[in-house]
Amino acid sequence: MPEVIFPGPEGRLEGRFQPAPRPRAPVAMILHPHPHSGGTMNNAIVQALYKTFVRRGFAVLRFNFRGVGKSQGVFDNGIGELSDAASALDWVQSIHPEAEQTWVAGFSFGAWIGMQLLMRRPEVRGFISIAPPANMYDFTFLAPCPSSGIIVQGEADEVVTPIAVQKLVDKLRTQRHITIAHETIPGANHFFQNEMPELMKTVDDYLDFRLDPSCPIR
Repeated sequence: MPEVIFPGPEGRLEGRFQPAPRPRAPVAMILHPHPHSGGTMNNAIVQALYKTFVRRGFAVLRFNFRGVGKSQGVFDNGIGELSDAASALDWVQSIHPEAEQTWVAGFSFGAWIGMQLLMRRPEVRGFISIAPPANMYDFTFLAPCPSSGIIVQGEADEVVTPIAVQKLVDKLRTQRHITIAHETIPGANHFFQNEMPELMKTVDDYLDFRLDPSCPIR
């Protein structure tokens, strides 16, 4: 996972990038939790998501938002971080302009940024949102949500209330032309500290389903 530095809206951004192993391979970008809560691209869930996409032959990028690690700039309450994510996706696509599909995955704050990015980037075909902070941020921008994906929540999440996530899922499921999967991991807290295997099995099962050529969701 080579270290990369690429241009962002407020200066350089630091990341780790796995190039694609074949022409037209799909690309994926992984977004980390809130910087003020210690979130970085080295978060355990971010790294696990990165590795599962690498194993599947994707070109994969995880990076630090502005003001984190070697990334320049200062925290911007999500506005600048969304611009960072758009710039990061631009950078990946400049290396792999013929990617057959694009995925975005995020954890907590990163899930909120990732779902906003869906609205800007119609080429995103799938998303993985882990513990999206539906009780902290406004998700009404998903009107309509342009892509199918999965939302995963911990049953004992002490940061993001499961009922808020359920309301978000219920709202998204009223929309046509997309399919929203929703899984709750029993006993898991916000960081899935003791349930990482269960979390990643849920993610991997969903990716197995979506990436199967016979999958009805495209």
